[in-house]
Amino acid sequence: MDNHRAANNSGLTTLELGSINSSNNLTGSTSSLNSKEARQQKEDVTLYFKKIGSALFYGMASFMITVVNKTVLTSYKFPSFLFLSLGQLAASIVVLGLGKRLKIVSFAPLQRNTFRKIFPLPLIFLGNMMFGLGGTQALSLPMFAALRRFSILMTMLLELKILGIRPSTAVQISVYGMIGGALLAASDDLSFNMQGYAYVMITNAMTAANGVFVKKKLDTSEIGKYGLMFYNSLFMFLPAMLITYATGDWEKSIAFGQWHNPYFVIQFLMSCFMGFILSYSTILCTQYNSALTTTIVGCLKNICVTYLGMFIGGDYVFSWLNCIGINISVFASLLYTYVTFRRKQSPDKELLLPTTTKGEAV
Repeated sequence: MDNHRAANNSGLTTLELGSINSSNNLTGSTSSLNSKEARQQKEDVTLYFKKIGSALFYGMASFMITVVNKTVLTSYKFPSFLFLSLGQLAASIVVLGLGKRLKIVSFAPLQRNTFRKIFPLPLIFLGNMMFGLGGTQALSLPMFAALRRFSILMTMLLELKILGIRPSTAVQISVYGMIGGALLAASDDLSFNMQGYAYVMITNAMTAANGVFVKKKLDTSEIGKYGLMFYNSLFMFLPAMLITYATGDWEKSIAFGQWHNPYFVIQFLMSCFMGFILSYSTILCTQYNSALTTTIVGCLKNICVTYLGMFIGGDYVFSWLNCIGINISVFASLLYTYVTFRRKQSPDKELLLPTTTKGEAV
């Protein structure tokens, strides 16, 4: 009665009043919908920049540690890549241990089943580090960079098998271009070193496995990225020390004549600390992107490493066929960068195969 009276007093019929109320409700719903869309768009932009930022961070860290490692192992002729890998493990343990004590970072405490939860990552992590340093010492940087492209193909195949991620046709073309360029470069490598080639191919397999299993453990384990970094280093420190001692590298490293040289000591410590930075950036890039993206970003930094490596280390032997192959691989890397990181307006068109493993195409 009061509503009708109010309506009559204002000159509005009941039908008109209902229409106004309905219009107000529709306006409120539209406003709420627009708010959700704006919030979702903001989250998408934030995630996009996290993807790009983590990839750039990993690329810079990978570039810097490659150059520093090459300087320590080749320019200064440090005798043991095993001892250097031991220093990198120790740096990760100390930095993350202090970070947790100072409450800068946090991760789950050590438990009886911690090793089982993250297995086989510690073994893969140690093998990747050791053989990677061995390959860096044995090969020129341009050839090391070219051969590292094989890890991309291995990662792509492992992602398909374990995570159920099928890359797009454009991604596959760029990957095959990189591999073809690397094979062409290797066919005319005038500084051929069989041991170095073996080390790099083992590292490629370890890199592929590391990227895929890091992605899997980050998705399924509550340990987190800092926990993975800390426990990978902690569990492998003693085995790495035993291997270094058993091979005689411990004595050779302690007796090295450059320990009194402050420039060498600074770069050795930088290499150790950059080992931690590289581990962190690798996990961060894998978390926000895919294992394949992390692997190829690591190879993209080799665009700089490839050309810089012709002047540092002093072990690159130029030939036209080798140079052409290296450049084909570099251009294919640039193609992958364009395909992967361009801003997409439509949902990802990568096909996810049915799998029992939790995986995501990103």
